[in-house]
Amino acid sequence: MLVYPSAIALSTAHLRHLSRELAAQRREIGSRWRRLTPGRQALLVLAHLRCGDTYAQLAAAFGIGIATVYRYIREAIDVLAVLRPTLDEAMVPDRIRAV
Repeated sequence: MLVYPSAIALSTAHLRHLSRELAAQRREIGSRWRRLTPGRQALLVLAHLRCGDTYAQLAAAFGIGIATVYRYIREAIDVLAVLRPTLDEAMVPDRIRAV
């Protein structure tokens, strides 16, 4: 397998935001040690979501196992999902403006 560097067309603000959220999640659940820092985990997740890199490619690039890649991506998606409003919450501002 060949490992190669790549660029992601994404602002550093996105990376920092996800890093902060992941760090907060780790503190909340009392995680003591992880193979990757929250910043590296955020980069891994954004590479997958933005570029579509496979779990195998990410595992090789970050020096971790495929199961760990899956777990890190799943965790980050769960963290991001909590930040988004539900459909009912998203519709409230539109109803207020229409009145």
